[in-house]
Amino acid sequence: MKKIMKKIVCILFVLVILISVVACGGNAENAEPEKLLSGNIVNISKYGNITLTTTKEEMTEKGFEFGDIVTVSFADESIDIPYCSTYSDVDAGAAGLFGRYDDETVTIAVNMGNFATIYNIADKITQEDQSYEWVYRESIDESLTFVINMKQKRGYYSEYVLRQLSYSDEREDYPELSDEQFGNFRVVTTTGIGENILYRSATPVDPQKNRNTFVDAAARLHGITVVIDLNDSEAALDEFEGFESSYFATTEYIALNMGLDFTETDFKTKLRDGLKYMCEHEGVYLVHCLEGKDRTGFVIALLEFLMGATYSEAEDDYMITYYNYYGVKKGDEKYDVIASSNFEKNLLRSFEVTDVKNADLDRLSTEYIKSIGLTDSEIATLKANLMPRDRG
Repeated sequence: MKKIMKKIVCILFVLVILISVVACGGNAENAEPEKLLSGNIVNISKYGNITLTTTKEEMTEKGFEFGDIVTVSFADESIDIPYCSTYSDVDAGAAGLFGRYDDETVTIAVNMGNFATIYNIADKITQEDQSYEWVYRESIDESLTFVINMKQKRGYYSEYVLRQLSYSDEREDYPELSDEQFGNFRVVTTTGIGENILYRSATPVDPQKNRNTFVDAAARLHGITVVIDLNDSEAALDEFEGFESSYFATTEYIALNMGLDFTETDFKTKLRDGLKYMCEHEGVYLVHCLEGKDRTGFVIALLEFLMGATYSEAEDDYMITYYNYYGVKKGDEKYDVIASSNFEKNLLRSFEVTDVKNADLDRLSTEYIKSIGLTDSEIATLKANLMPRDRG
């Protein structure tokens, strides 16, 4: 009996050793890497995105890949978010950890939102010249530690793959596009808006996307007289090479330096100023941000709805941008995903409704514009400035 018991003990011991070896991958060299990293704040961007000291290389070495779901813990917060390559890999209003292709370190951000403010890290203080500074909340500073741990391997991978988009800033990479399409420049033709009165585009002045000269030339060709610049401050405009000699500089313009969180008071205040400027300056209008995609897309949709456009008209206009940059066409698998996660989600958040496709969009846009500070009289003037005109 003792011999039998001894044999059993020996067998159990061997099994424990084997299980331990398998769990450890056989040796330390092949062991599953510990998926735990930490980092501090490098800076907070204009949009409230937080760049961390943690590098993409460190993420890879620890076994993290795009499409994983990670837990990020900081201060009193702990959030489960996907690790992705660009902001549009998550829905508008959703948070993510991003290892963007041109960056060495990772960024934690809310797509179309202000992570720093939403998560009580810092407040953006805007000056009269539209410049800004970040002020940390009490007991918070750059030394705040963000701990990154694995939540679910490949837990977001299928969604991540579906959302993958990339574009080039080189004109020769878009032989099928006109110069105006490359600059994401186009006239708005939805219901109620007068012919050749309202245009939208990428930036005509900032050279970083290599589209500014094409947009500036288009603005000249189409006789733009009033520009609503959602992207830049007055100080930034003066720093762009060639600005003084640009066509843009000859127009009536307002530089608003708006963020990406449409629900923020700062965004709404600047939008109010931009719409009031349109009331005060009848003309041929151009609305632009950097790419002419999201901030421009929201402002143009607001004006389209105000003038009587349907949801599908405004969505179709918004999605032209995704053809101009990414070649996405109606009917493509990614088309509906993008339209839902960006265009629809932004409208739902801004209008504070649960169904925007079947809503009274004229009423919602009017109420929204009134809520940010325009009077009934100013709204009437804005509509009159966008209506068809007798140019005879």
